[in-house]
Amino acid sequence: MGYLVRQSDRVAPVTAPVPVDESLPRACVIGAGSSGIAAAKHLFLAGVPFDCFEMGHDIGGTWVMDNSNGRSACYDTLEINTSCPRMAYSDFPMPDDYPPYARHDQVAAYFQQYVDHFGFRDAITFDTTVERVTPTGDGRWDVTVTGPGGTETRTYDAVLVANGHHWDPRWPDPAYPGTFDGEQVHSHDYRSADQLEGRDVVVVGAGNSAMDIAVEASLRARTTTWSVRRPEWVLRKFFLGKPSDQGLLPPGWVPWWVTALRLRIGATAAGGSLTAYGLPAPAHRPGQSHPVQSERIRERLAAGAVTARPGIQRLDGDRVVFVDGSSAPADLIVWATGYHVSFPFLDAALVAAPGNDLPLWKRTVHPDLPGLYFLGLLQPLGAVMPLAEAQAAWITETLTGAYAPPPDTVVRRQMAAEHARDTRRFYASPRHTMEVDFDRYLWDLARERRKGRARAAT
Repeated sequence: MGYLVRQSDRVAPVTAPVPVDESLPRACVIGAGSSGIAAAKHLFLAGVPFDCFEMGHDIGGTWVMDNSNGRSACYDTLEINTSCPRMAYSDFPMPDDYPPYARHDQVAAYFQQYVDHFGFRDAITFDTTVERVTPTGDGRWDVTVTGPGGTETRTYDAVLVANGHHWDPRWPDPAYPGTFDGEQVHSHDYRSADQLEGRDVVVVGAGNSAMDIAVEASLRARTTTWSVRRPEWVLRKFFLGKPSDQGLLPPGWVPWWVTALRLRIGATAAGGSLTAYGLPAPAHRPGQSHPVQSERIRERLAAGAVTARPGIQRLDGDRVVFVDGSSAPADLIVWATGYHVSFPFLDAALVAAPGNDLPLWKRTVHPDLPGLYFLGLLQPLGAVMPLAEAQAAWITETLTGAYAPPPDTVVRRQMAAEHARDTRRFYASPRHTMEVDFDRYLWDLARERRKGRARAAT
């Protein structure tokens, strides 16, 4: 069966001190969001000496409204798109009284509970920015940080990058021609419908945030236009009264076509394409793009509160002109156009992701840079948290010697094959460069960890 965390999966809290084994490699974790705290928890319980640096003084990354690190894209109506039992860490279910899809504040509270349950809050160094990460030449890494005590450099055997990939806004490039007299914001800076009150709003984009903002605008703005350059199949969050991601959960080893079939069923059950509301049919089949979900966009389109339009042709003062020749009044454009994958602390000559494309083995290991690991740098058909947790457990096994990797030639061959396979399943786009099948990824990584433990034992 696919991944599903039950209340019975909760483990006992950690109340006794955990000794640190100074003979083990020393590690650095960058970030205390959902991926960083998973890494910190596994290193802490294994006795691996480590530091975890967080820019702000909050745990939870993007799920913390107005996070003090300045990187959060959270808005007041944000809720998860994966149901709680499919988003929770494997040994720490979300509270039983949470709704099927938790609100952002509930998710943030859950992360606080997780840290305290496993007792590693004191292992996180807050209000400290990682400025640079550079190889030392002897297989280790120098990490330069700036915090309340000033700037210093420490040397580590391993660096775990968990800085997230929803914080560096991607604007249209090149910019659309023409001039615009009103205000333009990226969805990253949207916080509440107060920003939309009484305005002529154009929301650009076809993802979850774009639909959320368009729905909110339809309730508060004077006019709401939703511009979609490439239409998507919009799924519902519930099917027959249950969270749609909990139905028909096959084991992770099943072939991809089973997952694609589930997505096609979901798209059909949700009402098919949005052609009835003025958008063309998607040029791809369900399952060939990252799923998007909305319970209300069809309702607001049907009510005429949201007007759907194709992509933008040009900006024209107080109006936006679309490729079909139509136009709409506008004094606010919200660009829900995604994010760049970037690492400001790494030299671009060392690591870069042009077009958001950074091939990695199991979306974790860069074979040319031993000791540098990436967590949460994937876009699953589900939640990132369980996958980052599995990555953290794997890295920890590597550092403690419980896991041994296969030969370098095998790593590179698998990486190339997996990257080609995953990108082939989806239409070409920066939003699809990190796609993985949620349950398949967990099953495959668990299989590799078993093999690696056997190698280490011999």
